[in-house]
Amino acid sequence: MNQMPEHPLERFLRMDRIPHIWCSGCGIGTAVTCFMKALDEAEIDPDKVVVVSGIGCTGRVAGYVKFDSFHTTHGRAVPFATGAKLANPELTVIVFSGDGDLFAIGGNHFIHAARRNVDIKVFCINNFIYGMTGGQVAPTTPLGARTSTSPYGCFEPPFNLPYLAESSGAVYVARWTPLHIRRLTHSMAEAITKKGFSFVEIVSPCPTVYSRYNRLGDGLDMIKYYRDNCRIENWADTKNVPMEMGSEIVVGKFVDIDKPTFLDYQRGQTDGK
Repeated sequence: MNQMPEHPLERFLRMDRIPHIWCSGCGIGTAVTCFMKALDEAEIDPDKVVVVSGIGCTGRVAGYVKFDSFHTTHGRAVPFATGAKLANPELTVIVFSGDGDLFAIGGNHFIHAARRNVDIKVFCINNFIYGMTGGQVAPTTPLGARTSTSPYGCFEPPFNLPYLAESSGAVYVARWTPLHIRRLTHSMAEAITKKGFSFVEIVSPCPTVYSRYNRLGDGLDMIKYYRDNCRIENWADTKNVPMEMGSEIVVGKFVDIDKPTFLDYQRGQTDGK
């Protein structure tokens, strides 16, 4: 009996846990596929990869990948990742989590890991809402957007995540959507191989919650929106790339610099330099 050939990315996934729980039209599955391809492109040893996630829809990523992984407490993915990197600097440590987990309860951890230039990679699915826990307003929810806790429209200005990452000290910053599959894959590969704190924002559809509250259609409608309203501008000033309800989305690679990491400084002090 002939066996079906194995998909080339199956070696990165816990196939016994497939199918996944993400909704139809959600961008997380596409982003995970790009992540798998990026690891392949970067030629990283899977035995030296650690994936850390927090709580939320994106937090489930750690459970589906066939690497050492941590599904941590809410907002604590970055400090768990920092501890893993400091304990074993030979590891490639990747945080894969959502905008609420990373920038609400986890915001303090994010800015200080970036400030210290800890050599970890942070991939953030930004769907503008708490998708798993009830559809509450998030630190990235655009002004005027409806959520379960802002039924008349959000009145809190959102974070501009690339600007926050750069101003906190990140050495690599990019933003893409699930429409930009090849570009997102390449950016993830660059971030994975970059020495220092790297950040990639993935602007993602949430058709079940965010799109429904705001009458934006299904996942395909959102992909069409990205096609018609995204503008690629590499090296754009991150101050100028905020997102507003119904506005153009600037995507691209914005920051790619070199500077000493946290461990570089620590080892220098240890050596008396």
